[in-house]
Order: sequence, then C-alpha cells, then structure tokens
Amino acid sequence: MNTTHTILTGDRPTGQLHLGHFVGSLRQRVQLQQEHQQFILIADLQGLTDNGSNPQKISHNILEVMADYLAVGIDPSRTTICLQSALPALAELTALYMNIVTVARVERNPTVKNEIAQKGFSRALPVGFMAYPISQAADITAFNADLVPVGDDQLPMIEQTNEIVHKMNSLTSTPVLRHCKAQLSDVSRLPGIDGGAKMSKSLGNTLTLSASEADIHQAVSAMYTDPNHLRVTDPGQIEGNIVFTYLDAFHPDKTLVAEMKAHYQRGGLGDRQCKNVLEACLQELLAPIRERRATFIQDKGQLMAMLREGSERAHTLTQQTLHTVKRGLGLPVLF
Repeated sequence: MNTTHTILTGDRPTGQLHLGHFVGSLRQRVQLQQEHQQFILIADLQGLTDNGSNPQKISHNILEVMADYLAVGIDPSRTTICLQSALPALAELTALYMNIVTVARVERNPTVKNEIAQKGFSRALPVGFMAYPISQAADITAFNADLVPVGDDQLPMIEQTNEIVHKMNSLTSTPVLRHCKAQLSDVSRLPGIDGGAKMSKSLGNTLTLSASEADIHQAVSAMYTDPNHLRVTDPGQIEGNIVFTYLDAFHPDKTLVAEMKAHYQRGGLGDRQCKNVLEACLQELLAPIRERRATFIQDKGQLMAMLREGSERAHTLTQQTLHTVKRGLGLPVLF
C-alpha cells in the first residue's frame, strides 16, 4: 500500500522557469500530485534576498512562474500553490528558528558558501541571503512536509532543516515539528546550454519553457559536443558532451539514445545528426507547454485568483503550525 506524503516544493520568482526546473522538479511534481498532498511555494521573500534593490523583478515574475506551473500540468485542484509573502507564519517561524542557529553553522552550509562566492557578495552579503536556509526550514516545517523534492545541491538545506527540527523538539515537552526527507530527481542538476555550469537564471544559460522554435534551434545548434570529433567517421566521446546529457534527460526513447551513444563512440554518427534528434525532442516537448502557457498568461486575473485561493488554504495550515510551536515554547498565542 502506498504511503501518502506531505510534500513541499517551490521556486524563487526571479524569472521564467526553464528546462532545468522541468527535468529537476516540475515533471516530478506533476506525478507526485496524483497520490500525495503537495504544496508549492512561490518564494518571493527569498527571491528578494539577493534582489532587494530590484523588487519589481520579483513582483513581475510571480504570475510568470504561476503560468509555468499550470502549463506543465500542475493542477491547482490537486496541488496547493501559494505565495510566501502571504503567509506571515513563515516569517515568524524564521525569526524563532534564528535564535537557535549560529552564524558559524550557516556559514558552514556548502550551498550558501557556493552561492555567496558565485554572486560575489563578500562582505556586502545581505543578511536575508545569509539566513535563507533558516527561512527554508520555516517553509518546510510550517507545512509539516515530510518529503521535499530537491536537487543534490540542496541536500545541505534538508540537513539543516532537520537539525532545527531536532533542536526545537528538544525544547518542548512533546515534539512540535516533523522531520523531512529529500527526494532527488533522476536528473538533479542539468548543465546550462553553454555546458559550463548548472542551468541557472542568474547565469543566463537557460532555455525557458516558453522558448520559441527559433530559440530552441539556436540553443541546440550552439551546444558543446566533443571537440576532437572532427569528422563523422571519428570515434566520439559522450562524457561531457552536452547533447548526450540532454538526450539522456529528455528523450523518451532510451533504447534509441543508447544506440546513438554506441554509434557515436565507434564513429560514423555526426554531431549535426545528434543535434537534430535532440532538437526534434525538445521542440515536441516544449511546443504544447509554450501554447498552454501563452493562454494562461493572458488572464492574469485568473492566475491571481488561483494564487489567492491556494494561499488562503496554506495560511490556515501554517498558522496552526506556528501556534503549536509557540505553545510548545510557552509563548502566548493571542490571535
């Protein structure tokens, strides 16, 4: 018998969602909503932690991300989609947890260290950005989530969340928070179309879910292959070859991909042929998503109504968790 889990996932609305989001989490969410209680958080407050001087970027992209969700098949009747800033319990839980987490512990978090270096913050680091692992812990625990789909780069966040859960439960007479487990995708970290790093909005190496036919063609044509594969007859390497990385991630015919790999490695299969197969795959995948998305984004009133309805449901649940934690700590609950 299947066990029903409570799931929390989410995205920072810093831009439209892309293929990395799709393969890393979105298609998994569509499957998970069939059997589990799933919440998706549009994390606008966390988006501001490194965009505090440009709040318009975050506000503009809230409904863009909402449209992406609907376009890939996330169903608001099965999945509760909500807005972080509409849930005051999350901010209050973050404040409570901050008192039991040291600066040294946050600084040891490898995900935070890597992102600080990547963004070049140095001592200009916003306090909110430093504290966002604590905010993520508040998000997860507020929904009583026991399963959190993440990429492998987010595993330190799950570890820190469970440390906070353990510490808070040790302070109360009975446990008030629930431990969680990570669920990794088959493709937890998709390289960018430049082949140089993880696909990331901040690095500008993405292919969005609304990419046009021309965008897809241009991106695939420019993809890195094997620089030593100079002639079609030459044996080629598939390790580090972004075209094959994407074929593994997206092509539904795994037997065909395996045959292409073998052919490429022994020689006789050209890069252009491989790119043609990949482009056809991505065009077929993204065309219906792009069309549905264009329809949804035209009616922003409907998108906002859906987001408001989901946020109202989430508000009730997260307030209950906050009240449980406060009572456990001996703090008064006045409202």
